[in-house]
Amino acid sequence: MHDTTSAVAGPRAGRREWIGLAVLALPTLLVSIDVYVMLLALPYLSTDLGAGGTQQLWIIDIYGFMLSGFLVTMGTLGDRIGRRRLLLIGASAFAVASVVSAYSRSPEMLIAARGVLGVAGATLAPSTLSLITTLFRDARQRGTAIGIWAMCFSAGAIIGPLVGGAMLEHFWWGSVFLLGVPAMVLLLVLGPVLLPEYRDAGAGRLDLASVALSMAAILPIIYGLKELAKSGWSAGALSAIVVGLALGVVFVRRQRALASPLLDVRLFAHRSFSAALVSILFGTLLMGAIMMFITQHFELVQGLSPLQAGVWMLPAVAANTVSFMVSPMLARRFRPAYCIGGGLAISVAGLVVITQVQTASAPGLLASGFALIFLGAGPLVTLGTGLVIGSAPQEKAGSAAAINETSGQFGFALGIAALGSIGAAVYRATIAVPDGVPAAAARAARESITGAASAAAGLPAQAGEALLAPARDAYTSGLNVVAAVSAVLLAAVAVLAATRLRHVPPTGRAEQDEQAAADEPALQTAG
Repeated sequence: MHDTTSAVAGPRAGRREWIGLAVLALPTLLVSIDVYVMLLALPYLSTDLGAGGTQQLWIIDIYGFMLSGFLVTMGTLGDRIGRRRLLLIGASAFAVASVVSAYSRSPEMLIAARGVLGVAGATLAPSTLSLITTLFRDARQRGTAIGIWAMCFSAGAIIGPLVGGAMLEHFWWGSVFLLGVPAMVLLLVLGPVLLPEYRDAGAGRLDLASVALSMAAILPIIYGLKELAKSGWSAGALSAIVVGLALGVVFVRRQRALASPLLDVRLFAHRSFSAALVSILFGTLLMGAIMMFITQHFELVQGLSPLQAGVWMLPAVAANTVSFMVSPMLARRFRPAYCIGGGLAISVAGLVVITQVQTASAPGLLASGFALIFLGAGPLVTLGTGLVIGSAPQEKAGSAAAINETSGQFGFALGIAALGSIGAAVYRATIAVPDGVPAAAARAARESITGAASAAAGLPAQAGEALLAPARDAYTSGLNVVAAVSAVLLAAVAVLAATRLRHVPPTGRAEQDEQAAADEPALQTAG
């Protein structure tokens, strides 16, 4: 097994490679934005297309289902047929599906186009990340490049509402789907010139049975987690998760028996790979889910518009940018384990700040806590991803990148389901609906704060405000509890990362050791 503590030294990248990174990073940013503006566009397109409740759910969820289901397959396929080739195929499909989505004339047409977008999106993340390992062989430069790549994903989550809100104010709903098209065209034009091709010449044929098994395992789990997040605990959701896990066991057994598996499960035996992957999984679970609570608190409790909420989240984008850029520099002098653990301690401090937020608190307190969370997240995302990719041999980089992205998808879905359930339970236990509220409005208010807001809109102003006040207090209590639980669990993740990764040296020291080993034969010859 390849060791991330060794092959760190390599030729330094020049201007051509950095321009290539820009070509990879821009689509990454715009694809991330595209995911989040979809939520803003949903009310407009639903009215225009006449989409019912079930169709709206499919419009939102089909992208994530197809993306999650095809990540492993696309990561391995890139290793086999060529990462650049797969990236360009995916970019072409993404651009075409975006145009079809923008000009869809029925809910069914939009759902189908969004499904193709998900499959195309599954080619982009593992291909771009694995191509970064080909472009940047020097460990220091690779860390910076991964930081820029990861920053684009995170920034898109917050910039999305800003861009989407502005576009929906001036254009029709389909315009938000066209955001990524220019970047994909740029990738198709410059990619063949600037991006190197890499494929594993020794890879065998793609095992179609493994492809089917991987999707059959992943999709029920993602579906079950989404159902838990939407509707709470149910036999159907739990059954789907159990079925997915059982098929996952069958999938793993098949991979162990194949000479050329779809997924090389031996990667998990590498200590750095598995420890970094588990840390990323739980870090995404805890920090990704809290973003949903913060966004809803801005809008539903503090009464901000999506655009205003996006502005208050910009400090987190700035903190995240600084964190992603500084993390590789710190890793040159300090062990990644301590950088990741120290960063997560900062995120824990941000969560503690959020436990102090009250219903009447100014937006600045919540924004400050969120900025601290994102400030501390940089080392985990940047250095953790670098360890996952660096622990795999070059011919398996696409597969490792796909595992990294799949872990993030699972972590986010699991976080929304688990922490969402905790927040909902606290909300329902603490809300005190005032007397005199109609029974239907009271039932809606007891379910969720969005139900309370909808019910209040149909009541006289004074009665509506009387209903919203306890709902806002209850939601804030749920936010405080979720932040406290996340803080405790994230502190445990920090300890895990600091102990399980402490054998990995700083990139600067490892690079010096590699150079000394390379110089030793020359010195012996001279002697």
